[in-house]
Amino acid sequence: MTKKLNAAFKEQLLAQRASLMAQLRDLRGGAVGRAEASAEHFGQKEDSTAQDNSARALEFALDAHDSEELDRLDAALRRIEDGSYGLCVDCGVGIPAARLHAAPDALRCIACQEKFEERQAQRS
Repeated sequence: MTKKLNAAFKEQLLAQRASLMAQLRDLRGGAVGRAEASAEHFGQKEDSTAQDNSARALEFALDAHDSEELDRLDAALRRIEDGSYGLCVDCGVGIPAARLHAAPDALRCIACQEKFEERQAQRS
């Protein structure tokens, strides 16, 4: 992959990361964790225990999803720095630029991603 393409993907990844961080700050109420920020919504007299439990489960699931997304973006930025960005982690073939534009944190080419997802589905 050329340095020019790497620079463009790095810029895209950094923009996505900045957007995610801003979204997290807004949702969490600043530096406070999402669970703490939403704690004031839990335990209202009019809420049932089931509602509280569902709201907590949703908050933790959203937090886990956001953390995973942030980890994927950071990993892609590290791959740019170490020179392995754009190479499939399974077969080593270059990932097409169109795929990276659509999913800049992609680890695999389409063929290997499909195989990976099939293996994951079989395990479930």
